[in-house]
Amino acid sequence: MMFRSLAILVAPLLLLQACATAPEGGFAQAGPPPATTAGDCNAAQAQFALGRTLDDNLRAQVLSSTGARTVRVYRTGDAITMDFSAQRLNLELDAAGKVVKASCG
Repeated sequence: MMFRSLAILVAPLLLLQACATAPEGGFAQAGPPPATTAGDCNAAQAQFALGRTLDDNLRAQVLSSTGARTVRVYRTGDAITMDFSAQRLNLELDAAGKVVKASCG
């Protein structure tokens, strides 16, 4: 009976140890960064928009200059999803509607 109780306690620990074992070399190796493809965003090309009020014309300019396929606009403090899209430009606006940040993702 005591052996069975001990086995019940030890089995989960062995499973956890198996999951925690590091690969050879000690750390998981990340592969090379994905290659840039057509439609990938380049936020450096949108820095001209900082401090400007976002309108349809500015939106079209940043979309064209960054190579992004889509633009996500949000206000500082808004909740946004954490999903990543290399083809999306994110524009953060302040309360007055001026662009305060341009980033990809």
